[in-house]
Amino acid sequence: MEAVSRCNTRRLVRTALLSALAAVLMYIDMALPVFPRFLKLDMSDLPALVASFSYGPIAGVFTELIKNLIHMFTTSSAGIGEAANFLMGSALVVPAGLIYRGDRTKRGAVTGLVAGTLCMAVTASLANYFILLPFYSHLMPLEKIISMSSAAIPAIHDKFTLILYAVIPFNLLKGALVSIVTIRLYKRISALLCG
Repeated sequence: MEAVSRCNTRRLVRTALLSALAAVLMYIDMALPVFPRFLKLDMSDLPALVASFSYGPIAGVFTELIKNLIHMFTTSSAGIGEAANFLMGSALVVPAGLIYRGDRTKRGAVTGLVAGTLCMAVTASLANYFILLPFYSHLMPLEKIISMSSAAIPAIHDKFTLILYAVIPFNLLKGALVSIVTIRLYKRISALLCG
């Protein structure tokens, strides 16, 4: 019983450390010139994926939650950016972790990451269309968001084309990049986390 308690405490501490690393990585972001400026690429989902693969999807979601709560104290998005990041990150780590849990092979990891990336892109498109953009338009008019976006991608002229040409491709790219780095690093650090 004491060994189980020690193991659970160790997992909790390691998940907290991954959450802190994710929060730090969230501050290291960059805008890509081919996308609107408000879509910023960071690698903060990497520790959440590692947590999801090592300890299960709940640990991945916990990591996503903690990093966004930490980041919320220094944001200028009124928490909307953090809510979006949490939602999209969770949509990535849950399917990836569930599939990897059922097939702990490289093939299972790749399948999980592909499924997670696709789920993140679908979640991003639906959440932006129905929730995030309408909510954000209370802070900045939707026409201004669309105008800023069309400066980067001229085909954007309304909310639907913003989702189609910016939000979906951005999330597919982000998911692919984070997945590639996860595949390259996970086995190297999993011995430290699972030991």
